Parts: sequence; structure tokens; C-alpha cells
Amino acid sequence: MFGIGVPELILILVVGLIVFGPGKLPEMGRSLGKGIREFRKASNALTAAINAPEPPPAQPAAAPAAQPAAQSAQTVQATTEASAAAPTPTAMPTAATAAAAVEAHKAEQKDAAAEVKTQS
Repeated sequence: MFGIGVPELILILVVGLIVFGPGKLPEMGRSLGKGIREFRKASNALTAAINAPEPPPAQPAAAPAAQPAAQSAQTVQATTEASAAAPTPTAMPTAATAAAAVEAHKAEQKDAAAEVKTQS
């Protein structure tokens, strides 16, 4: 791997120990490990999002013919409104759904802050 053998690795560790000290070196190793782990998670999530098949479009439920026409129209309208209000869940969140979630969270926080101010 990059032509680094045991002697070179020992030299790098000794220089790191001298420069950063024995207290800081383990902390730096942990933070480096966490960074690599987060990078792998993000890379795997992106790969899964790219390779995931798109779900088929939802078909609206057909109303039975025995019901009156007005009631079947209300059922179709309610089904359409429900499908428009609640997007179909996907395997991995996309940038658009993440942005929407962030905006919804900000709006909830703003409403909660306004409610706290009115109660005070």
C-alpha cells in the first residue's frame, strides 16, 4: 500500500508522537477513524441511492360500481389528496427529501418558539 513498510510506519508514528504528544495522538486517531467511517457511510448511501430502482407509480384505487357516483368521486378525491400529501417512502433519502425535512424542521422550531413567546 503506497510503498509504506513497517520501518516507515514506525517513523511516522514516532514523528507524530513527538509533534502532537502522547495525550493528543489517541484523540487524533479516534477522530480520523470517525471521519473515515462517516465517509464510508456516505459513500455507501450514495451508491445505494444511485443503484436503487425507482418504485412504480402508485395506482389510485378504483371505486366499486355499487356505490353512488358522488361517494366514489369523494373516495377518489380523498385518495388523490392522501397520495399528494404523503410522498411514497424510498429506500434512501434524496437531496430533495432531505431539504424538505430540514425546512419542515425549521418551520416546527419557529412555530414552537412563537408558541413559547406567546405563553410567556
